[in-house]
Amino acid sequence: MSFFSLFSLIILSHAHLASTMRPLTQISEGTKWSSVTNSRRQLDTESSSSSSSSSLCRTGNPIDDCWRCDPNWEANRKVLADCAIGFGRNAIGGRDGEFYIVTDSDNDDPFNPIPGTLRHAVIQDEPLWIIFDHDMVIHLKEELVMNSYKTIDGRGYKIEISNGPCITIQNISNIIIHGVYVHGCVPAGNAVVRDKPQHYEMRGISDGDGISIFAGRDVWIDHCSLSNCHDGLIDAIYGSTDITISNNYMFKHNEVMLLGHNDDFLADENMQVTITFNYFGEGLVQRMPRCRHGYFHIVNNVYTGWGMYAIGGSASPTINSQGNVFIALDDKSTKEVTKHESPQGSAEWKNWNWRSDGDMMLNGAFFTPSGQENPGSYAKASSMVARTATLVTSISPSAGVLDCQIGQQC
Repeated sequence: MSFFSLFSLIILSHAHLASTMRPLTQISEGTKWSSVTNSRRQLDTESSSSSSSSSLCRTGNPIDDCWRCDPNWEANRKVLADCAIGFGRNAIGGRDGEFYIVTDSDNDDPFNPIPGTLRHAVIQDEPLWIIFDHDMVIHLKEELVMNSYKTIDGRGYKIEISNGPCITIQNISNIIIHGVYVHGCVPAGNAVVRDKPQHYEMRGISDGDGISIFAGRDVWIDHCSLSNCHDGLIDAIYGSTDITISNNYMFKHNEVMLLGHNDDFLADENMQVTITFNYFGEGLVQRMPRCRHGYFHIVNNVYTGWGMYAIGGSASPTINSQGNVFIALDDKSTKEVTKHESPQGSAEWKNWNWRSDGDMMLNGAFFTPSGQENPGSYAKASSMVARTATLVTSISPSAGVLDCQIGQQC
């Protein structure tokens, strides 16, 4: 494929995306990366077994290829737990527990959670795979403070957490969040919140993140849509690690993603985060992500513009950018992908290991590398095999919440 036709395809895709965008409060389906139709996924699944169907609907996205070809996904939901890749690949969520069906979206009680509510589900001590029995818009009164070994699985219904405090993953492990639209999140706190059946505590004022990961590990956030929160859409700080953020659609927000507590917090030197197959859409300004210390693999994402910068950081993070598509805005001041944040300027950041490997730069976008070029310098910031950047224009995966219909391929 020529550069011109490739560029045209991406621009057409972007135009198609803008023209089909739903109003903010009604977003539920995934957002197509490409206007190219994958006809193989329209095969008659009724005349094919799951195994043969699986062999015929490969997209090149290893996460989706693991489960989306199965028309019986609803009966095999927990297969998803074995589909994670990257640094968060060991996150099993509630795979080894029972299903919990959320039936009540209206009665959030942070101190004495009511059975049938999402809050009651996420605080339990045992592993749980949490699903829903109808479309829901959940307005939380305080942060949704989760317990370990939980999966929130929104597939099959339109599930929104909005216009209130949102999700907190603090001092726990093994969390999967899939298929939820999180938006309009605001600070809360100075309130008593239960985080386990036998434990509650007074919470301070929260930041207003969409999903806040604080000293959490083995976390996987997949196929969510996130927008318009008070602080970050997804923030991971205070020694959090082993995280994969994949297949999400993020749009209409300023500070998108913070990874690392502050420049002096050395525990984040062990942080490892994979950011893959995400679609960074319209109206984003900065922090896609902003990194401190640690190791960050940013691979096979699509960026459709940034108001300030796309990828930034301080305190010598290792950034391995591979196979991404960066489409700069027309504004001449926003062409640079990267922002090295250092009081000492280039005398300091020139030694930070930041590389662009196989990225596609369009409409004048450019990446400022630094540090060493040899692959060994990025070993701890490598978590999966990068596909070529042209992959995202030759297939049609989707990012964000999917429109999964029971009895059909999702």
